[in-house]
Formats: sequence, C-alpha cells, structure tokens
Amino acid sequence: MVNISPKYKGSFLRPLKALSHLFREPVTLPMEPRPAAENYRGFHLNEWAECIGCGTCQEICDNAAIRMVNVPGLPSDPAKGIKPRRPAIDYGRCCWCALCVDICPTGSLALSREYIHVSRDMDTYFILPDEKGMHGLGFEKGWAKNPDSDLLDLDRQPMEELPVESRGDNFDEIVKGFDDQTALIEASRCIQCGMCHEACPANMHAPEYIRAIWDGDKERAVREIYRTNPFPQVCGRVCTHRCETACSIGRRGDPVAIRWLKRYAMDSVEADRIRDIAGEGRVTEPTGRSVAVVGSGPAGLTAAFDLAKRGHAVTVYESKPQAGGMMRYGIPEYRLPYDRLDADIAVIEAMGVEIRCGQAIGSDVSMAELREKNDAVLVATGLGQARSTRVPGTDHPNVASAIVLLDKVTRGEEIDLPGPVVVIGGGNVAFDIARSLARLQKRRDGAVAVTLVALEERDAMLADEEEVIEAQEEGIAVFNGRGPRQVVIEDGAVRGLETVKCLSIFDAEGRFHPMYDEQDVVLHEGAMVVEAIGQAADTGYLGDELTEALEWQRGRIQIAADGRTSVDGLWAAGDLVQGPDVISAIAAGHRVADSIHAQLGAMARA
Repeated sequence: MVNISPKYKGSFLRPLKALSHLFREPVTLPMEPRPAAENYRGFHLNEWAECIGCGTCQEICDNAAIRMVNVPGLPSDPAKGIKPRRPAIDYGRCCWCALCVDICPTGSLALSREYIHVSRDMDTYFILPDEKGMHGLGFEKGWAKNPDSDLLDLDRQPMEELPVESRGDNFDEIVKGFDDQTALIEASRCIQCGMCHEACPANMHAPEYIRAIWDGDKERAVREIYRTNPFPQVCGRVCTHRCETACSIGRRGDPVAIRWLKRYAMDSVEADRIRDIAGEGRVTEPTGRSVAVVGSGPAGLTAAFDLAKRGHAVTVYESKPQAGGMMRYGIPEYRLPYDRLDADIAVIEAMGVEIRCGQAIGSDVSMAELREKNDAVLVATGLGQARSTRVPGTDHPNVASAIVLLDKVTRGEEIDLPGPVVVIGGGNVAFDIARSLARLQKRRDGAVAVTLVALEERDAMLADEEEVIEAQEEGIAVFNGRGPRQVVIEDGAVRGLETVKCLSIFDAEGRFHPMYDEQDVVLHEGAMVVEAIGQAADTGYLGDELTEALEWQRGRIQIAADGRTSVDGLWAAGDLVQGPDVISAIAAGHRVADSIHAQLGAMARA
C-alpha cells in the first residue's frame, strides 16, 4: 500500500489546471538581440579580412572542435603567409574556453554575445563563422583578444651587436648571436603554425628546429636544418628570411627570429658532430656515375651535396681561388665571416664532393671535355658581371663596378680611393660596397665620405632594413628617390654624380621605366662613382656550339621546372637562370639534384 503525502492530495481535476493558462499572454522573449555581459563567451566571430588561415586555433583546441576549411575565392599567398582557408566550429565539441581567441596571431577571432543557436540542418556539425555572427543578428563581441589574455609574446629578443664606434674601421662580424637563455625565450615565441615552412623556397623545417631548440636538443635542431639546407651557417647570417615575412606573429608584433635561431643551433654544436649529422643516410656504395658541376655557389654546391650523399661521384669546378661564389666574393665579412662559409663547405666536401678551384671552364677545361667524361653536367655559375647605368661619364676610370670592388675586398687587394665616393643603387650589393668602402676610408683617413643614391623611396628600398639602418649609423649619407643623370667630369677628373628626382619607377604594365623630374637636379660631390644597379651572367665559357644549341629566354638559359636545359645531359640552376638569392639557389640545387639522380637511375636500369 502506498501512502500519499497530504502535500499531494487534492482534486482529481488538478491536471486540468494547466488549461487555465491557455489564453494568457506568452512570457517567452522573442529571438532578438538582448543585453549580455561584456565578456560573455557566445558563438565565434571571425574577421575574414584579417584571418590568414594559419590554423593555430585548430592546433590549440583540445576538443578537436575546429577544422580549417578551404574557401574558394579567398586570397592565397604562401610567400606572405596567407592561406585561403578559415576555421569552422563544431559546437557539439566546443567548450567556449576561448583559447582559440587568445592564441590567434592576427586577433581576427572573437566570441560574441550571441547565445541562441537554431539549425534546421541536422547534418551540419562545423559552422564557418564570419564577422556577422552565427545568424547575422548583430550581436557585439564578447570575449576578444586583450593584453591580459593574449597568449603571444610579440616582442623579439634583442641580439648583441658591435657598437658603431667599434665597427667603422674593420670587417669584424657585427651581430654576436643569441646566448642560451635568449635563444630559449625566442624559441618559445613560435606557435608552430608552419607558415614559415611554406614561404621558404627550400621549405626548411623551421618549426621543427625551433621546437628542438625549445626542448634543449641542439643536435636535433641541426638534424632538422640539414634536412633541406647544406648552408645553415650562411643562411643563419645572410638569408633573405622570407620565412620571417610570412611569420604569423609578425602580423601584430615582431616575427620570430627564425634566421638567428638557425645560427644559434649551428654555433652551438661542434663541427665534427655537425658533419656526422649531415652525413646520416649517406649512400656509401658508389653508383659508378659521375657529375660535373660548374660553379661553387649555393646552387652548385647544394646539388653536389645531394648527389654525393646518393653515391654519385661529383666534381665541382671553380675559376676563383676559393669556393663559395658570390657568397665569398660578393658579401663582406662583417655580414658573413668566411670561416663560417668554410665550415659549410667543409661539410659538403666531407660527403665526398671534390672541389677544384682555379679551374676556369673554357680555358683550363672545356665544356666539351666535361660533357664527354661525365654522365651529367650542371652549370651554376651565378651572376658575375656587372650592369651599368650607361649614363654619360660612366666610362671614366674612376667609375667602378660594385661587383669588381667587392671581389677585391674579399681578396684583400688594395683599392685606390681618390676621395669621396658616390654609390648608385638601393639593394644589398649597393649597401655592401658602400659600407665596405666606408670602412677602408675610416681606416685610412679616420673619416667616412660615402654617399648612396637610390631610385626607390625609403620605405620601398630593396636592401634589408638592418643594412640601411647600420649604413646610416656608420656615417653613409642616403638619398632616396633619385636617379643618375650623368657623371660630372671636370679637367679629366670625376667631380661627382648628377641626379634627378624619380617620379615613378615602373609603367602601368609593371615594367621598369623610370620617369624623372628634369628640373629637380642635384650634384653629389665625389671623386669616385660606384655602380651597383644589377648583375648579369657570363656564359662565354659555354662555347659557340653549345650556346647555339641551347634555348634562351631574355638572355638567360631556358630550363624546365627541374632544371633541364634543351640540351641532353645538361642542367642549369641558381642565379644564372633565376636571379640572385641564396635560399632560392639552394632550393634550385635540390630540384636539379633530384632530376639528375632520376636520370642517372634511369641510365643504370637501361
């Protein structure tokens, strides 16, 4: 028997009491925006114009509630760190922790004050939020990135440098490198988004070696570096670091010092151990195939490194006294100490690569001989000839080429400096020669008298920003937006360079076609003028017969994507065919090595 509490006793009509409410006014509020707490964590908002598709939000989500979705029509530029994808949210998994908002490098993500979700599509799990919110009802932001919740360190760690007063008259390396603690802090700034990997022409595994540095495993960092780059000492100092341009942290702060961290890892491991790591996976049984490489720059030596590790016999021919190409004879030692370049080359030689310096193709050895004695030949001679502005007066003996002068600086040859110098150009080569000559002036005269004029305005200069800043610190006068008109010569001597104001550099089709204001004329006093306005390839060593057989495109050897030329058994790579850039030359060296290796394998199977 069940005892019913008096509390629940009553009329049997009690269930019908609900009918009395049937005609009352409803008290449920309509589905429309209503006030909510300022930091309410509702559904996601995403400013698509700011989002770069890095996927950091997906990586940090412990609930797997975020998936990156490719969206047709969105801008895509891996070189600048932009991907055509956006985060989609599974609200069945989301716990509204807001870590995705707090980690977002661009600050595009936020949580709205919206709290209503109605979906008639039961098959929809992931929803692509945009700046309008879940249902476009106009809810404002609730939880958004703020200084107290931002999980990112936006400030790069400083690196010690030689003070200005200690570097003006010598070629000592300026940048000192990270110490252990600074490197650890800098590595901790990386969010492992991988944007740098895709932006790098050689697809370096930067997130992996930075993570290894953070873990305190420097040898693992070196191993990750050598997966794609046989010139880490060089690239740790003078790489154009496109990876840092694409770094997502750089959207709101300083990009991670990816280049300096590479240098730190390499400087932290002994040379013998580096050679052991670089040689891991090397084929020790010779294949019986031989390859000749003409030129010992980054493209040629990278290909030689790869091919030698695969068991092929590789001989590199270099016309100059030492290997390295423009890395040695075009970059001053205060930027790239030559013992660091030598360290990289020593690792390449340790793989079995033979480098024959002082061997000029065409005079000491013929191309016909190389092609006859080898299964494959790679030409990678770079850009060793200077271009001229050809303005009046450039045929004077005291008008020189930056390339020629930088070669003399490397060799330690004396350079006659008759007085103040005017340099034409706005790229790294122009600043390299300007700063090198300033050092020689300071050493000899105790003062700097170097002027640099560039077509580009200050914010569009082609040189690295640090080069421009350091040059001005060292007393070099920089004039922007000016083009050369003539070298002024009086009584047989150079008096200076006359320039005119540059109104525009390119025409409507993007072609190089400077326009000037001929009424705005300035004379820059100087006893010597140096041209640094570009470089060209010297292909005379190919010989008439081979030159005629090759296909050319605008003065450069035409190649396929893998570096093959139109002549069987001949490949070309590096600055010779694509313009000056160390890391791009390294990437080309890898591609060509893969192609040559495939060809040699096919020959072996035939």
